[in-house]
Amino acid sequence: MARARDPIADLRRIAFLLERANEATYRVRAFRSAAKALAGMPAVELTERAGNGTLTELAGVGDVTARCVAESLAGEEPVYLRRLVATEGSDLDAEATALRAALRGDCHTHSDWSDGGSPIEEMALAAVELGHEYLVLTDHSPRLTVARGLTAERLRRQLDHVAQVNAALPEGFRILTGIEVDILADGSLDQDDDLLARLDVVVGSVHSGLKDERSKMTRRMLKAVANPHLDILGHVTGRMVSSRPAGVTGPGDRGHRARTRAESDFDADAVFAACAEHDTAVEINSRPERQDPPKRLIRRALEAGCRFAINTDAHAPGQLDWQRFGCERAALCGVPADRVINTWSAEQLVAWTHTRT
Repeated sequence: MARARDPIADLRRIAFLLERANEATYRVRAFRSAAKALAGMPAVELTERAGNGTLTELAGVGDVTARCVAESLAGEEPVYLRRLVATEGSDLDAEATALRAALRGDCHTHSDWSDGGSPIEEMALAAVELGHEYLVLTDHSPRLTVARGLTAERLRRQLDHVAQVNAALPEGFRILTGIEVDILADGSLDQDDDLLARLDVVVGSVHSGLKDERSKMTRRMLKAVANPHLDILGHVTGRMVSSRPAGVTGPGDRGHRARTRAESDFDADAVFAACAEHDTAVEINSRPERQDPPKRLIRRALEAGCRFAINTDAHAPGQLDWQRFGCERAALCGVPADRVINTWSAEQLVAWTHTRT
């Protein structure tokens, strides 16, 4: 008989690949739920249930996931997994491949502490498997209530939790502390200054008033960029170019029902000039439904002398592999690796952010 595979690992791998392919949330949830339901089960019981067809009696395990488990235990790569691997996305060109290889971490990610679908530990381990050296955890700030933004007290608790998780992670990898702070209507940042100063990386994004008139939006963004706590200007235009994303399974799922949305109107040349002046990086957001900023603005930011951060804005483990999309757009616009801050080591990145406060 063939040697049994790890069925829990296969279920999680399927969920990861579905997230990466931007498949529907219910499909992702089916495999993650099954993996969670079976994770603590003794191997003998798991084998017996697979043999007598009683896996589906367990909450969270359906016909498809039970079949995958049975195939894994028989030593076969599950058919579902094999088909996903066979139909993976197209290869990147040489320039985008080189840029992706130069990236050492991701500076914009979410966990189930706000509106992400997975625990911090699961996000971190997925980043390790992708070859990252670090992951910046940037859950939302308090005003974004639909995304369960973190109050000051909850953020302090998260900082303690991250320290504990880091102590248990593989050597050579670390979670960096951070936040995606809301840029408020007056351009101020939605978190206490003393807490922002404690964080390794601060991403600031506009989430409300996206249809503000041009001069108002420009003033708002300029004030935020001038704030010494702000390290990265996130999804700059706020646009949405496609339907809702998959894989967002957390409590704040309603907040991520994406729809097409026009770009915010602002003086891009003034904002990018301010980013260059204050050494604030411009995010190239890799989410397929955002593709923000558009390529014409990436080129203008490059001409203005800006630094960049190629981030996933991941809300689930499989989305951490979306950096390839941002790299493809960056390479098309001629962005060199030495202008991208997450090609730096964690030590270099933190040294840079701390010199800006």
